[in-house]
Amino acid sequence: MQILLFTLPPVLAAIVGAGATAWRRPGPQLVSAIQHFAAGVVFAAAAGEILPDLKHAGAVWPVMIGGGAGIAVMLLIQTLEARASGPVGLLVTIGVDIFIDGLVLGLAFVAGQTQGLLLTIALTIEILFLGLTIAVGLKTGSWARTVGVTALLALLLPFGALLSAPIATLPPAVVTGFLAFGLVALLYLVTEELLVEAHEVPDRPWITAMFFVGFLLLLLMADLMETPSTATAPLAVQPAPAMAN
Repeated sequence: MQILLFTLPPVLAAIVGAGATAWRRPGPQLVSAIQHFAAGVVFAAAAGEILPDLKHAGAVWPVMIGGGAGIAVMLLIQTLEARASGPVGLLVTIGVDIFIDGLVLGLAFVAGQTQGLLLTIALTIEILFLGLTIAVGLKTGSWARTVGVTALLALLLPFGALLSAPIATLPPAVVTGFLAFGLVALLYLVTEELLVEAHEVPDRPWITAMFFVGFLLLLLMADLMETPSTATAPLAVQPAPAMAN
């Protein structure tokens, strides 16, 4: 139930993003800036929170198997997206992506509370952009239809998070494999989805800088959310030695 509560911000972000875009579409440069910012946030969450857990696990074969499965699934999604035409292919791809995000989010909370919270922030920004993408991809249709389709796809996030609960009861090596799968999925989203689409418009320095703003922002939040170490007590003032007569 706690994990489900943390899926509410991303779900609401997707609906808000789709509703705002259907009401008034942003310009291409603003969309590109949002994509750069979201890519930086997701990359920081993947590299700073999930990757260290995989390194500390020290399980080579689970990482190889889970990572290899993630590569195969992402390439399959890329192939389906290339062959499908119209909004149907886009909606299917986004739906699969949101489901995987929910699975990764649930497993991140298994790894630790801080990892889960940071990934919640990253996925909220990412799925906000996905809601924007759904509204742009549908192109035609009423505002209610756009918001309704987005809401249905966004519900795949808590469904994926629910599926992570039985996975968390499996042996640690299996959980490590699923985390490796999720890491590959997040990196694919950054390199092959967000940044590729962001570069469809001419780059400007302030747009490119948004990637690093998002990256550094999440790193800063990670430092602030870490349990502070016990503060060093101030040194006591020692009395001066008595002077000899």
